[in-house]
Amino acid sequence: MKTKLLVAAVAWGTMVLAVSVQSAPTAELTGKAIAPDAPFCLWYRQPATKWEEALPVGNGHVGAMIYGGVPAEQIQFNEHTVWTGQPRSYAHQGAAKALPEMRRLLFEGRALELQGQLKTARAKQKEAEDLAMREFMSEPLRQMAYQPCGDLWIEFEGHEKAADYRRWLDLDRALAVTEYKCGDVAYRRTVFASYPDRALCVRIEADKPGKLNCIVRLNSQHKDAKTRADGRTLVLCGQVEPDGIRFESRAVLSADGDTIAAGQDTVRVSGASALIIRLVVATNYKNYHDLSADPASRCVALLNKSSSKSWEQLLPAHVADHRALFGRVSLDLGRTPAASKPTHERIKEFAAGNDPHLAALVFQYGRYMLIGSSRAGGQPANLQGIWNDKLRPPWDSKYTCNINTEMNYWPAEVGALGECHEPLFAALADLAETGRVVAKEHYDARGWVVHHNFDLWRGAAPINAANHGIWVTGSGWMALHLWEHFLFTQDRQFLEKTAFPLMRGAAQFYADFLVEAPQTRWLVSGPSNSPEQGGMVMGPTMDHQIIRSLFGACIEAAKILDADAKFTARLKELRPRVAPNQVGQHRQLQEWLEDKDDPKNTHRHVSHLWGVYPGDDITWQDKKFFDAARQSLIYRGDAATGWSMGWKVNLWARFLDGDHALLILRNLLQPIGTVKGQGGMYPNLFDAHPPFQIDGNFGASAGIAEMLLQSHIRNPDGTFLIHILPALPKAWPAGSVKGLRARGGFEVDITWKDGQLTGATIRSVNGTVCKARYGGTVVDLSLKPGQARSLDADFR
Repeated sequence: MKTKLLVAAVAWGTMVLAVSVQSAPTAELTGKAIAPDAPFCLWYRQPATKWEEALPVGNGHVGAMIYGGVPAEQIQFNEHTVWTGQPRSYAHQGAAKALPEMRRLLFEGRALELQGQLKTARAKQKEAEDLAMREFMSEPLRQMAYQPCGDLWIEFEGHEKAADYRRWLDLDRALAVTEYKCGDVAYRRTVFASYPDRALCVRIEADKPGKLNCIVRLNSQHKDAKTRADGRTLVLCGQVEPDGIRFESRAVLSADGDTIAAGQDTVRVSGASALIIRLVVATNYKNYHDLSADPASRCVALLNKSSSKSWEQLLPAHVADHRALFGRVSLDLGRTPAASKPTHERIKEFAAGNDPHLAALVFQYGRYMLIGSSRAGGQPANLQGIWNDKLRPPWDSKYTCNINTEMNYWPAEVGALGECHEPLFAALADLAETGRVVAKEHYDARGWVVHHNFDLWRGAAPINAANHGIWVTGSGWMALHLWEHFLFTQDRQFLEKTAFPLMRGAAQFYADFLVEAPQTRWLVSGPSNSPEQGGMVMGPTMDHQIIRSLFGACIEAAKILDADAKFTARLKELRPRVAPNQVGQHRQLQEWLEDKDDPKNTHRHVSHLWGVYPGDDITWQDKKFFDAARQSLIYRGDAATGWSMGWKVNLWARFLDGDHALLILRNLLQPIGTVKGQGGMYPNLFDAHPPFQIDGNFGASAGIAEMLLQSHIRNPDGTFLIHILPALPKAWPAGSVKGLRARGGFEVDITWKDGQLTGATIRSVNGTVCKARYGGTVVDLSLKPGQARSLDADFR
């Protein structure tokens, strides 16, 4: 059996999609399997025929998509450091010389705009953007792309007809399972990606002796890749490009009896009852400026790590490791007969049906994929997590940090997965180094800065085009994730050793970068933009919200640590002068310094609402700006791309409107293509922009948590307000959640019935004092670490 690769270039704005089509034959299927016995699973009665139907497993280092094919199984896999490119600096030497002229042109354009001379103002803006493209932008203009690594193929003999087929992904155990019958023999495949053993593990078994016959092989889309068979081991070697990433994958087979025979580049298994495959992958990547590692020796070391372990040891170690994270939070929103249907049918019926369990599944699926794509020692979750099958993926499947990278980590803290934040924090330490060079060369500023994208090589300079690439608050926003981690964990050592030094460096850049606006004397950010519309400007609202929040976080962190009084004093002086939020003529929150928002604008980005979520610059305690921000969201509308709807679920939850948050969730949980121009879901519950972007999954997961628990508001004494069921929709009248985390170092369990609280328990993980709120009732709590307080239906 051979696989044909069809590559089709499809224009998508400025990107190009490369689509790979797999032409392996499909078996004739009969019978109708029932749902598997797994409370949280995705399941289907037919194999995947497209990548967006396959099921993901991952360990933060290796990701794989399992098709569950009959008579041929395809397992497409990625390794987190397989990227195009090689070590380089993206900084444009001497770019700062163009900065004063860019600012002059933009300020002149703003003055003309205020005078109503819009055409002349736009000409000034265009002149500034042209200057930026010539003298200021990154070198080169584009960053590098995340890549597929290879495919593991298992081709079965005599499996042309199959009965009672089903495949599923068990979220609780992190297992992808395929079952079917051929004649009187039942076959079962189990696949998982082990973090303890850094291996992709596959077990195939027949329920009758000697009935397993198959051919196993490896291949790769990279043109120079070669495969050989070495006894029971298949070896795939390749490179992405000369002087770049080199990779190697090794798959070791073990079967009962003397049933394995090696060919030139395949291994045949004959007359076996069970087969186990352990696949490992490694590259020459050591860090963003060093490619001196040896992939082969790394593969050998990884295989030696698990060589003496049986399946009965590999599987429990994997499940225990996964459950130690996944099992921290449980969610029950009720279960109806719809919950037993195949997943793609549930997606199709969710908007008009009664399937609250699908929302709970989406919540847990986001947590599952964060565990699978972001573990200590690995790269952060990118635009597609850790999963990608294309040589030219959408937007390079890199890190877009004007919303998408940050959204990936929204469920981390509230969802009790703080450890999954570690790869992002490690990347920030790298970016502080490369971003320091960019800050100096592009802005003649101290500290470090990241614009709207970075890649494996930690590019921090502005890329693509001036009208959206010059956006300076990627570093500020990501630095606030460090602060959020501290707020949830109260880990003072983390704050001192990791968070504060990086936060301080990011704030130092903005302290140097802010400039006084001639018309108002406010300190404004610029040149920048409001992602991703309106072009290059001075003073977008989002920038000011982020900078104001970062300055405040640094001031508070320094007080906790009793550190850096001089720098803190400087931030205290600057912070009140940063341009404030403003309400415009349409009762909207202004997106720019100028009152020029269009109430008919339904753009996917709602950047000026950052201060509502994920920030806390605007809360229900400040009715004027809270109402204006809500009006802006109403103008933007309910239909949007997938990830944008993920953001809007969170925003409506922060506006304390659970029914509207659920309306957006229902819009999101529809098959892609249901509504023209709107995002949705693929059959495997991957979020569709379209195309696939994982941030929508993470946004939905965080949004569901935000409907049940919020903790962003401060009490007058600086402690946190734990808000119970702040945005519970009427469609979820009864349920429970256990293990959600709250700022201040607390863990929260909640139960409710008939839309009313029946009980809540607040445990101190590392916290001391807080207030808890339900409806209009507020109680004071003082707990030592490890202590818990239970509240009844009357919140007493």
